[in-house]
Amino acid sequence: MEKYDIVVIGAGPAGLTAALYALRAGYKVLTLEGKAVGGQIVNSTKIKNYPAVIEISGPDFAKNLRTQVENHGGIIKLEKAESVISNGEGWTVKTDMDEEYSAAAVILATGATPRALDLPNEERLVGRGVSYCATCDGNFYKDKIVAVNGGGNTALYDALYLADLAKKVYLIHRRDEFRGDKALVEQLSQKDNVEFVLSAQISKIVGDEHLEKIILDNGRELTVDGLFVAVGYKPQNEIFKEVVALDEDGYIKTEDGVHTSAKRIYVAGDARKKELKQLTTAVSDGAIAATTAIQEM
Repeated sequence: MEKYDIVVIGAGPAGLTAALYALRAGYKVLTLEGKAVGGQIVNSTKIKNYPAVIEISGPDFAKNLRTQVENHGGIIKLEKAESVISNGEGWTVKTDMDEEYSAAAVILATGATPRALDLPNEERLVGRGVSYCATCDGNFYKDKIVAVNGGGNTALYDALYLADLAKKVYLIHRRDEFRGDKALVEQLSQKDNVEFVLSAQISKIVGDEHLEKIILDNGRELTVDGLFVAVGYKPQNEIFKEVVALDEDGYIKTEDGVHTSAKRIYVAGDARKKELKQLTTAVSDGAIAATTAIQEM
């Protein structure tokens, strides 16, 4: 069994930043990733809101961060963690490759994925009209026509944000009233460029190289340049439910943003419930988790 000081589970910005900070402090670190290194940020065609970086693509940002980790001696393995088990002295992480790794501390940075509509063309048009992050991509739709799909606070905040940028915002919800705060609904109702489309669901997403229009289940067609899907997030924490406490939505419980219910298991990024899911907050979480783990080892 290979032994490490820290095993990081998840190689998105939070996990890679945690690994980088621990490596720079002189610790032996393994990062495990079950899908693709970089996390959700690789789907962003352009990043323009990261401090001191004028513009960079998501794939390039992820590539640079990975290179930093590897240049500091970090090991990244494309293996999916399947369990974390106490071994008396620390933790043993088992993977889908039948490998086992031991560590004094574990940092969980598995993130959360936006819930999709599961419609044809949706995945293919991500980054080409379909987005799951208004604050990330909204600026690309200045003076254009967009739609937001969802009825909770995230969708309402997205619509408010986009209303100050876009020419027109359709806010689509499958029920006859929104689930979010009434104060937000009232603010939106005062916006001349926002139209509520209630009791309707998107049934088709149309476009070849770029999103062209969406078709609702009532037959209405909306010609739009962008569609922002805001129907919630799904955390990737099911495999940890026997070792750390999860809330009712499957997020890792933490009172201070880093400590879990298990000793020397920490959390970083969107694996915990948080108000702002952004690149800056992800890397901040990673730095804090690694620094805390080091202090308590």
